[in-house]
Amino acid sequence: MRLVSQFTVAFMKVLITGAAGLIGSHAARRLSGEHQVVALKHPDLDISDRESVDCVISDAQPSLVINGVVIQVDESEQNSARAYAVNVEGPRNLAEAAHRVGAEFVHFSTQYAFDGEPVGRAPYTIEDQPRPINLYGKTKVASERAALDACPRSYIIRTSWVYGSGKESFLCTAHRDLRAGKRICAIADIWSSTTYVEDLIERILQILERRRYGIYHVVNEGVCSYYEFALEAGRLVGLSREGADSLIEVLQEAEMKRVAARPRYTPMRCLVSVELGLPSMRSWQSALAAYVQS
Repeated sequence: MRLVSQFTVAFMKVLITGAAGLIGSHAARRLSGEHQVVALKHPDLDISDRESVDCVISDAQPSLVINGVVIQVDESEQNSARAYAVNVEGPRNLAEAAHRVGAEFVHFSTQYAFDGEPVGRAPYTIEDQPRPINLYGKTKVASERAALDACPRSYIIRTSWVYGSGKESFLCTAHRDLRAGKRICAIADIWSSTTYVEDLIERILQILERRRYGIYHVVNEGVCSYYEFALEAGRLVGLSREGADSLIEVLQEAEMKRVAARPRYTPMRCLVSVELGLPSMRSWQSALAAYVQS
């Protein structure tokens, strides 16, 4: 199910990097119906290669550049040089090239900008000082400043726990696995905001129409743990609480023994959206229901 937008953005030529990823692929599909889209996957462009970025954007002459490329959490911890090259220098290269051709720039950041303490705190806003606790978060915070410095016409979209069709991750597949009677594992002591990718793209279009540059928090309303998300996914596919619990193995974060530390509690809310009069994002439960039914 895709939301029907009440907002319209004038025709654009859009260049999307990381078009094979979840956000990039959905952005390309959503925008291609109304705009000219150049969708680039990693073999098409290494964003850490400044000369290649300059050449591609100079040739394409887009009016909007969307960066969907990222080195993820544990991989960043394992390869810091690559993480800084792709997560920081890459966005800088894209933003500089976008600025030279007069384009706007959309770059994605993360709830990992924050330390997640204490549990139960108020949702993070742009007034909260970033305090990342892992290398991934540090690179993403650095990328925000790099992008804004290089291209003042930048939109920084902090988002969290993004899910949707086309990716094999816990959030994307929990409902299918539970419907099929498969056992899944879910962490119970990490909480955040979740974001349905279709809602994310729709909100970005609303933001683009308003042309207010800066940092946004784009997530569905509410907060949940992975375990609570799994329980709701089970309910939506017709399982009782007992039936869902029989299929969900509850874990604590410490049991995962992951390479990078994760912040414990990182819900977010967007002050800028409120200032601009944008409608509230629907609840995470409503968004998950739309995804399960799609």
